Amino acid sequence: MSERELDIEALVENLPAVQDFVEKCLEEAECSPRICMQISLAVEEIFMNIASYAYAPGKGRAVVRVEVGGDPLSATVTFIDRGMPYDPLAKADPDITLSAQERQIGGLGIFMVKKTMDDMTYEYKDGQNILKLKKKL
Repeated sequence: MSERELDIEALVENLPAVQDFVEKCLEEAECSPRICMQISLAVEEIFMNIASYAYAPGKGRAVVRVEVGGDPLSATVTFIDRGMPYDPLAKADPDITLSAQERQIGGLGIFMVKKTMDDMTYEYKDGQNILKLKKKL
C-alpha cells in the first residue's frame, strides 16, 4: 500500500495544489480517467467546504492523505482538519425529486460525493475532523 500526504493551509486558493497532489497520486496508480474525475470532483467539494467553513472566520490547516492499495485495488483520500466539529454524513440527503426552487440550499455537493464514492466515513477524534473517501480503482 502506498501512502502520500499533503499538509496545506485550508484556503480556497490552495484547491489547485490539492487537486494536483491527488491527481498525481492517482496517475501513479494508473487510475482510469473516469474514476480520477469522480475523485477529483469529490476532493474539490470536501476541500472547499473545509476552506470555507471549518475555521471561519479564522484560518487553519488541512491534511490530505492518499492511500492506494488493497484487494480490490482502491484509493482512499483522507481529509484531516482541526476546525469546528462537523459530520457531513449526519445531514439528511436532499430530496432530489423536488424542483430546484423547492429544495433547501446546500447539501447537494455532499450528496454527489456520497453517490460517487464507494465508501465514506467520518469521525471526530483528538480534536480533529477525519473524513475518508474510498473508491475502487
